[in-house]
Amino acid sequence: MKVAVIGAGWAGCAAAVEATWLGHQVTLFEAARTVGGRARKVELEYQGQALALDNGQHILIGAYTDTLQLMKDVGVDSGAGLLRMPLTLQFPDGDGLKLPNRPAPLDAVWGILTARGWSWGEKFALIRVATGWRLKNFECAPALSVADICKGLPPRIMATFIEPLCVSALNTPPERSSGQVFLRVLHDSLFSVSGGSNLLLPRLDLGALLPDAACHCLKANGGLVNIGARVQALKRTNAGWQLQLDAADADTAQVFDKVVLACQPQEAARLVETTALPCDGWIASARALEHEAIATVYAMAPGARLALPMLALRSGEEFPAQFVFDRGQLGGPAGLLAFVISASHGSAATLGEQVQKQAAAQLGIAGLLVLQTIVEKRATFACTPGLHRPAMHVAQHLLACGDYVDGPYPATLEGAVRSGLVAARGL
Repeated sequence: MKVAVIGAGWAGCAAAVEATWLGHQVTLFEAARTVGGRARKVELEYQGQALALDNGQHILIGAYTDTLQLMKDVGVDSGAGLLRMPLTLQFPDGDGLKLPNRPAPLDAVWGILTARGWSWGEKFALIRVATGWRLKNFECAPALSVADICKGLPPRIMATFIEPLCVSALNTPPERSSGQVFLRVLHDSLFSVSGGSNLLLPRLDLGALLPDAACHCLKANGGLVNIGARVQALKRTNAGWQLQLDAADADTAQVFDKVVLACQPQEAARLVETTALPCDGWIASARALEHEAIATVYAMAPGARLALPMLALRSGEEFPAQFVFDRGQLGGPAGLLAFVISASHGSAATLGEQVQKQAAAQLGIAGLLVLQTIVEKRATFACTPGLHRPAMHVAQHLLACGDYVDGPYPATLEGAVRSGLVAARGL
């Protein structure tokens, strides 16, 4: 079949490559000039040197099995492109959790028992609550929040373990995050497969890590990639789906047997609306999604080297960053740091100033030079309790994929890739 995939983010790239391998004639459309969607390469110049950064600092984990397999299939060496290390949520003073290289779930139990800065009472409280989750098969009522399922945990465990995990995985504060989705993430990462909790920190820019290789693979197998091509409208005819690329010229319409919408939910809703098909329910659910912003502050601290490639930070009203990454230990220039602010608020200028103060107070770095603050305003959907997410099936021969489409995971790279693969297999 002739298949159009609209959107070259990680979901769209996964769908396009998989559909091609399944024997379809695939054309991938991307409105932007760069592939990757919300996980893409950006360039910055510092002292005459071009720096390959990203629109936001991302991490992967060992449980991202489909993403890692797709990387391998399109020719990316994930061993070289990703630094693998045990799950570590340690702070600059050394407090926090560090898991050993042991089979799951022994690594999690041992990590809790040896965590620094926690009393024995706090450690056993966490083990007791986690045991309760396990006995319930990591399931809870859909209406419960992360804060609800963590009742009984000491404040220090919430502040130094639950909250960092929650905002990094769901990008939503515990009191507003889905307990059901959080438990699924914990099960698949911490308590299921050995190595599933490992942190995989990118050594390459996000474009080189998957989207660029996926597009090269697509073209090598007969597919087409149209960059800078925004689809203006969709129309269902007896011949198939017409994609109109130029609003001023209807003759630019191209015809396909099936269409996969791999763009952001608001753009997907706009395109579905142009079909004039009775899809009001799907459009409404896509538009009803609330979104959370993620900010990444890239800064230079000449001569600085953190104790680990990634450290947790104590965040609050004045100090917004939850994590800092030493890009110098990940293939970048020495002293380049990336501060991540999940569920961020405020202007880029304000966030940059706050991070400078936070670096001085918590890292002992004075005179931090902010290079650029990137705020991805619609980085993720708000993963709230009982959230109704749009279905993959939109209409006959019209599918949608992306991390926001109905599924068990929050807005993650793995969720996007899995959604794309499932959509391609359902053509």
